[in-house]
Amino acid sequence: MRATSVVVVGGGVLGASTAAHLVRLGAAITLVTEAGPASGASGRSLSWLNSAGARSDAYHRLRTIGIDRYHTVQQRLDRRDVVRFDGGLTWAAPGESYRERHEHELRIGYDSVWMSREDVARHVPGVDPAAVHPEGAVLNPGEGWVDLALLVDHLLAEVVAAGGTVRTGAGRSLPTVRDGRVTGVTTASGEHLPADAVVLATGPSVPRDLATLGVTMPDQTPIALLVRSEPVATPLRVVLNTPRVAVRPAPGGSLVFDAGWSEREVRVLDDGRYDVRDSTVAGLVAEARAVLAGHPVLTVAGVGVGPKPIPADGDPVAGAVDGITGLHVLFTHSGATLGLVLGELTAWEVVHDATHPLLADFRPSRFVTAGG
Repeated sequence: MRATSVVVVGGGVLGASTAAHLVRLGAAITLVTEAGPASGASGRSLSWLNSAGARSDAYHRLRTIGIDRYHTVQQRLDRRDVVRFDGGLTWAAPGESYRERHEHELRIGYDSVWMSREDVARHVPGVDPAAVHPEGAVLNPGEGWVDLALLVDHLLAEVVAAGGTVRTGAGRSLPTVRDGRVTGVTTASGEHLPADAVVLATGPSVPRDLATLGVTMPDQTPIALLVRSEPVATPLRVVLNTPRVAVRPAPGGSLVFDAGWSEREVRVLDDGRYDVRDSTVAGLVAEARAVLAGHPVLTVAGVGVGPKPIPADGDPVAGAVDGITGLHVLFTHSGATLGLVLGELTAWEVVHDATHPLLADFRPSRFVTAGG
């Protein structure tokens, strides 16, 4: 049965994208989110648009299509503060090499340029070439970044303009199921929102939310830590992914940066709050300064911390949940790169009651179990 009324649960990029694509297809939409738009994982994402490195052919294809959709949005919005494509630069840690990575990218047709330290100094403004691995670095000219908060605002405005409803601050809202079919969503206040179909896009909460329906989804969700600086004078335009820190420009002249080591230093307290040590933030700031030309002073404007959704095998989860008619789920790492394309394909599947071949390798059924 084709869905004509849909409730989307989740106000991050995946939920907002799905809702926007659904209204474009003529569905009646209600989007409901626990807190504010982009207040969860989308609000603390580095938001690097890429398909760098090695991954399956199907996943690489999906990511490159995802990047393509951002070019479309960039042209439609004509706002370079939302999406930019100025490339990505990365280099290996001491004792490691990225030559093989570069050669792999060349073999699959991913735009990849090998750069010496001297090349970086001449062609990549804002980077301290002395910080680059002596062997050199990989520049991926087609990569970029997106400001997800601004993008989500744009997508939700489109939903409302098309007659859809956006309900923020609704608390934890869960799909309701009767006789094996989804009937809608119940908000934290107990209000029932009826629907033909429900799309669950609650980021790191997806496994927890599915568990209330007797569905088990394994994950490897870690804690993310993102630091935002005050505006700083730097000519940096590329996204930097270095052994000790990842840095990207942000709207208004600020920078955002994170690192795997800093995430591992975050402590989860017994009451569920997060303890971020001052030394961790200071260390991130120091690592960011060290890779920037001139080592500019960076003043912290804000710190975002919370879970970062990653399925158990690292690949996206997208599609209908077996055993519950009308329930669709989106759960993935790299939500920024995949946000637009997954929303588009999910909306198509929901409205047409069909399966899209681009999502064939990413079905929940590969490891979702009912009754667990």
